[in-house]
Amino acid sequence: MTASKPGGAEAEPPPEPGTTAEPGTTPEPTSEADAPPSSPEEALDADSAEAGDALEEAEAKAAEHLDDLQRLQAEYVNYRKRVERDKEAVLDLAVARVIEALNPVLDDIAAARDHGDLDGPFAAIADKLEGTLARFGWSAFGEAGEPFDPTVHEALTSTTEPELESPVVREVVQVGYRLGDRILRPARVVVAQPE
Repeated sequence: MTASKPGGAEAEPPPEPGTTAEPGTTPEPTSEADAPPSSPEEALDADSAEAGDALEEAEAKAAEHLDDLQRLQAEYVNYRKRVERDKEAVLDLAVARVIEALNPVLDDIAAARDHGDLDGPFAAIADKLEGTLARFGWSAFGEAGEPFDPTVHEALTSTTEPELESPVVREVVQVGYRLGDRILRPARVVVAQPE
């Protein structure tokens, strides 16, 4: 409700706190941002500046989200590779343990073959077993006359031979087994060494 002056004229509303407006005048804007633009070009420039700021902010957020997504994708790819490596390692370990458990059977087959006792259907079964293991990367090694290699041979005894220049396997007491590059059991041998 507005107060009336004597004589029927309406009173001016009181000025807002912090301003010193005289009755009948419009208060001046307190900052340039509050000031109305003086021309349409200035209004357009102000809108363009605000739009440019908003665009820069949106581009910065988009770049940040893209970085996050690329990092997550790289972590996922690394995780998948690690899982595949772990699966292969577990499979290799399982195959190695099965073959190591079969070492005594393979030793008996090798001994029977050396003594001429492996013939007929038993020879066919032994060949199938060794062929099946070979598909998994299994192989037997160790032969007389090959150079002695302490990484794959276990020397049980040694002899000296003056004509030799380097150690040589003279006799294989027990063949070694490997699975791919992994030595399951070294070949046990008698070594001939130079004097």
